[in-house]
Amino acid sequence: MSELTPKNNKVKWIITITVIVASLMELIDISIVNVALRTIGGNLGATIEEVAWVVTAYAIANIIIIPLTGFLSARFGRKNYFVTSIVIFTIASFFCGNATNIWELVAFRFLQGLGGGALLSTSQTILVDTFSKDELGKANGLFGLGIVMGPTLGPTIGGYITDTFSWQWIFYVNIPIGIIASLLSWKYIKEASYKQEIRKVDWAGIILLIASIGSIQYVLEDGASKDWFESKLIVGFATLGITSLLLFIWWELRTPFPAVNLRLFKRRTVALGSLLTLVQGIGIFVPVFLFPLFTQNLLGWTAQQTGLMMLPGAFCGGALIGMSGKMLSKGVSPKLLLTLGFIASFTFCYLVSQSNLETNYNHFHIILLIRGMG
Repeated sequence: MSELTPKNNKVKWIITITVIVASLMELIDISIVNVALRTIGGNLGATIEEVAWVVTAYAIANIIIIPLTGFLSARFGRKNYFVTSIVIFTIASFFCGNATNIWELVAFRFLQGLGGGALLSTSQTILVDTFSKDELGKANGLFGLGIVMGPTLGPTIGGYITDTFSWQWIFYVNIPIGIIASLLSWKYIKEASYKQEIRKVDWAGIILLIASIGSIQYVLEDGASKDWFESKLIVGFATLGITSLLLFIWWELRTPFPAVNLRLFKRRTVALGSLLTLVQGIGIFVPVFLFPLFTQNLLGWTAQQTGLMMLPGAFCGGALIGMSGKMLSKGVSPKLLLTLGFIASFTFCYLVSQSNLETNYNHFHIILLIRGMG
């Protein structure tokens, strides 16, 4: 048993619920604004391309900070880093709700993403240290349920809040939750005694990571509207992004104290797991961005209608998480479950790609249930 494992079962479950709630805040906020983009754009006088940066800025911040989580946890202490991330996320949520123009909102969404990016990966580490191996399965099952439900619950919650109150409240709801989560984390989570001493900060690696991810994301976001490589600006950012990425990989493999330890990818299970996680992430997050845009901008649905349409698929996924856990405990091959999951996900992608303005309302229910199964 780890020295960080609490002896009191009540404390264990307080920690579990706290880290799950913190992770849910991060995951829900990835998708909660998707159904409100049209409303936000209308209120702030922004185009579809401009308002899309509300989602993109959050994603870029997540992509930058998540690879640095291990380094930052070692530098400042995992508990300190986790609590500080919740505080940053909560404060940024307040300023997002108070934004007076689109670029102010984008800036605070970026800050919110920096705080939220640490919550998901750090939460898993905290759970591993909180429970013994025999108990960890239950906690991971609950955590997995949050991972699956979060991105899909976001549009449902966002749709209800936007139609009933105002879009600002999709950010304000984080404030009381963030305050409670930060207080509980500070009180109950223990700091690891094996805190790693960082003798040298890899500033070169951090700068190259930011330059590469930021530039590539800009090209993907604005490339189409600027006619791709007919634009000198797109060519410039594409060159900067690719060059920075190659230099980042070369530098991280060379330096003795990398900000991101790429040497871990020499292990086949780590490399394969990361690749499958990438594919899974595309299946989970891309639809919850594109589907609301399609239904609201082209079909004329309200934000709440869109969210409610996506809700049954979320419950389907949540139910199958529990079933999968029981099947694994009874000896069912995880490879079989992975294969079935990816088949369902690819089936969903094909069916949703066949949708058009005449597609039957109930047909979307079936498509999104298949997604939930995957």
